[in-house]
Amino acid sequence: MANLADSFLADLDELSDNEGYPEEDNADEAGREEEDDDDMPDLESLNYDDLDSVSKLQKTQRYNDIMQKVEDALQKGTDFSSQGFILEEDPEYQLIVDCNALSVDIENEIIIIHNFIRDKYRLKFPELESLVHHPIDYARVVKKIGNEMDLTLVDLEGLLPSAIIMVVSVTASTTSGKPLSEDNLEKTIEACDRALTLDAAKKKVLDFVESRMGYIAPNLSAIVGSAVASKLMGTAGGLGALAKMPACNVQLLGAKRKNLAGFSTATSQFRVGYLEQTEVFQSTPPALRTRACRLIAAKSTLAARIDSIRGDPTGKAGRNLLEEIRKKIEKWQEPPPAKLPKPLPVPDSEPKKKRGGRRLRKMKERYAQTDMMKLANRMQFGIPEESSLGDGLGEGYGMLGQAGSGKLRVSAGQSKLAAKVAKKFKEKSYGSSGATSGLTSSLAFTPVQGIELSNPQAQGNLLGGGTQSTYFSETGTFSKIRRTQ
Repeated sequence: MANLADSFLADLDELSDNEGYPEEDNADEAGREEEDDDDMPDLESLNYDDLDSVSKLQKTQRYNDIMQKVEDALQKGTDFSSQGFILEEDPEYQLIVDCNALSVDIENEIIIIHNFIRDKYRLKFPELESLVHHPIDYARVVKKIGNEMDLTLVDLEGLLPSAIIMVVSVTASTTSGKPLSEDNLEKTIEACDRALTLDAAKKKVLDFVESRMGYIAPNLSAIVGSAVASKLMGTAGGLGALAKMPACNVQLLGAKRKNLAGFSTATSQFRVGYLEQTEVFQSTPPALRTRACRLIAAKSTLAARIDSIRGDPTGKAGRNLLEEIRKKIEKWQEPPPAKLPKPLPVPDSEPKKKRGGRRLRKMKERYAQTDMMKLANRMQFGIPEESSLGDGLGEGYGMLGQAGSGKLRVSAGQSKLAAKVAKKFKEKSYGSSGATSGLTSSLAFTPVQGIELSNPQAQGNLLGGGTQSTYFSETGTFSKIRRTQ
């Protein structure tokens, strides 16, 4: 409890210390507010109904100076007299860098004016902003329609595609909007004119940059085009900065981070910047665009490094790199080579040498077809074969049981190998070669004389000779059998 009370007291002391200097905090906040007031005008003093308080780019000195230089340069034409200058010191190069930065500011200014027009014209035609998304197209359509409620009297041909014109006409017939007042309509038309003027100025700036890119970066323009090359240089901060940039960062120049609204990034598409506007990228199939983007970025970096040192002013190196890119993409699209069927070997006219010997003969006899199988595979003409289930059902027996005793079992004859082995064993038997066995003895035991000497070879020669055989005895006689009547 004591520890808990001490912690409470410490917290109270801290609170009292923070509250002890409210005047100093207020003074600091007042000083910050004064500094902010000096930097930017008060938000409450801004009048969003006035277009001049929202769009201020056209009244700046920087905008007017750059546009005047661009117009003078376009009238003068291309001047290559400054090829001896270092690229960063060339006034044309500095003007190109300024034009790239100005084009970005013009795009932002057009978006601001588009929001102003949309807020004003929403009272007249609220559904139009969901049908026409492009800011310049929206400004042209608003200026063309004006305060007209019946769009059948308004010709939108050439401003929008025919399908969108039909949808806009049908939607306008059921819209809940009301005609604008004269004051709001005048401000809206003025904003549309200003947006179209800025768009024309942007096109003039891009035309100037593209016309000079053939001199500033001929190799880079040969790969990605003059428009994309100017955008890459403007975003990177110049040709020197673009040449020092790795290829993995070049392909992300101009890419915008997509808001996935909490969804997974697994299904999000590959992030590509200005390189997706190139002709090579657009002509590549979607499945190969990721690889193509890496390839284009790598070759563009090489071309920018060539241009930064004025290595090839003719642009031949850039054209060679572009041809290499196209060949690689065509190679990726080729189907894999088909597997050719393996041809059979050419048959030999001479028989091949096969292995012989006792082991091969044994194997042949082991797997050879038996006589029983040969008979089972044959059929005798005009005689039905027997079967396992009768009446021709089941396993057929062929000629088994038809030639001979009628039995299914066939006695297997002695094979050649067995006969050869028996003959060989007989030749190895004792006494077959004329030599006497070491176990034979000349002593014989008889019931008449006891032990007597005898010749075992002579006894062997007598056996089987004439009538002397194992069935007859030398001492035995025939018995006389009496007949009984």
